[in-house]
Formats: sequence, C-alpha cells, structure tokens
Amino acid sequence: MSTNVLRTADGWWAVRGERAVPVPTKAVTTAELIADRAAVQEAARSDETGTPVAGLVALSPVTTPCRVVAQMVNYRSHARDSGFTGDIPPAFFRKASGSVSGPAEAVVRPPHVRFLDYEVELGLVMGASLPVGTVVEERDLPSYVAGLVVTNDVSGRDVQLTKTQFYESKSYPTFTPTGPYLALLEPGDFDRLLDLRLRLSVNGEPRQDRTLADMIVRPARALTLLARFQALDPGDLLLTGTPGGTALKAPPKAVEKLGALLPPAVKWKAFFRSQARNPRYLRAGDVVTATISTPDGLIDLGEQRTPVTDAR
Repeated sequence: MSTNVLRTADGWWAVRGERAVPVPTKAVTTAELIADRAAVQEAARSDETGTPVAGLVALSPVTTPCRVVAQMVNYRSHARDSGFTGDIPPAFFRKASGSVSGPAEAVVRPPHVRFLDYEVELGLVMGASLPVGTVVEERDLPSYVAGLVVTNDVSGRDVQLTKTQFYESKSYPTFTPTGPYLALLEPGDFDRLLDLRLRLSVNGEPRQDRTLADMIVRPARALTLLARFQALDPGDLLLTGTPGGTALKAPPKAVEKLGALLPPAVKWKAFFRSQARNPRYLRAGDVVTATISTPDGLIDLGEQRTPVTDAR
C-alpha cells in the first residue's frame, strides 16, 4: 500500500490518517528521501502517537531545483475542449522549477496576465534515472517512478496563445502548486493508476472531474517517448496532462475559420475580447481546490487548496 509523505520546514513526515510521524532521515531533497525509503517505512510503522496533520504547514514535497516536464493535450476530454480532432501527436514542454510552490501557497497572477487558467494534473516523481533511449513497459513503471503528487499547471493563456510560448506562460513563480503529499507507491499500487480520479473546483464549483482512463498517452508510453530526447533523474517531475473543463476552450469551427483569415493582431484582439466575458478564468480572491485519489481512498494524494492573488 502507498505511503504518504509530507514535507515541512522541519523535515519529512509519514502520514497516518489524521496524524503524522517524523521520518528519521537526513534527507533534504526529494531524491535523497526516495533513496531512504527504509526511514519512511520505519516512521509509517512506528508506535508514536504523532502530530495532527492539520497543524503542519505543508511545503511542496518535490524539492527544487529539478526538471519539470509536462505533457500537452493528453486527455480526450481536453482535446475535445481544445478543438482537436483525429489523432493527437504526443508533445512535451518544460516548466521552470522555480514555478513549483506549496499546496496552500497563493497563486500570484503577474500584472500583465489577464487570463489565468487552471489545470489539475497527476505528477509522476521519478525514483530512478531515466537515460536517453530508455524503453519503459507497463511492468517497468515501479523501477522508474517512486511516487505521485497533485499538481496544478497554472497557465497565463494570453501569453501562451499570442506568443505560442508554453515555457513562459506556465513558468511564473507559483504556477505549479504541488502536493500536499508525495504518495510513495508499492509495485502493486501501479495497477490502480487508471482508477485515479482528478478533481478541481474553484470556490466550491466543480470544474474538472475525470479518471486516468481518459488519458491518451499513459505513463509508461509517455516516459518512453520523453526518453527519446530527455533524461530524467530521481526527484524530477513529469506532469501528465489535464482533463477537460479548463476555462480556455476552442471557439466554434466557423469562428475559428473566420479568425484564420484575419491579421494576427486583429484575430487575437477579437478572441480575447470574447474571453473577457468568460467568468471561469481565475481572479484574485478565488480559491482553487484539487484532489487526486482512487474511489476507495487507498491511494489519496491529499487536498491542494490554493488562493489566488494579484502581484503587488
């Protein structure tokens, strides 16, 4: 069964229900913690009463610097929302690890970003090196992936679309809330991946709700494709795509065809004028809640609850 680990300013904690026990480790980074699984198991099995989880201030369980890689349009529902038809070619992009933030830390909207969007995603945390050229079969996943985290691939859509720039639009500080838990998996837990359900709400209103069964390129295949050109190391993070339900959606086909005939400046001005009437984009004062778990709760990555603020 998976073991949930929490990170605070005081160190690492093994979570047992509503209480947590300190992990007796000298690990500072996520990679070092993964290498000291024996200490995690010792804490998880100890007789200590522990500390209430509610009283701990969780940091991201993925420490930085690290590689942060993400998959683009990797759920069928998101592909439909985005106007894609037919086969979707697998695609990856990088995010700055400086965008990683804690599970309760505010998402800060930069002054020049008008259209701030959310994307709940399952994060794979690497437990072993993935050299370029590696082929990962389903049965090999436990050899490469140590655990799972909740992530939110926050996106500045006006930067992303007008510049066709994923790296900038998704890499501002606080644009990758991560945690609260790092769920360290046992080999048998990988059989439950497709049961994991991703949910995201804004101010209590459900926005995203899908299981991994909606995923187009699943983790083993994704790692194989990524390893064609990108090596990964323990502690690195792969975001595996988001389901449908984001604020951004493709315009109707007729409008899209008309827009293609317009000069880019005119097209984007018209598009964002219409987007300004969309109430689903994030605004200061909003609270984004994200969870990932199996229906029976045997794998539960905890609840991420992030307020939204404007940069001062």
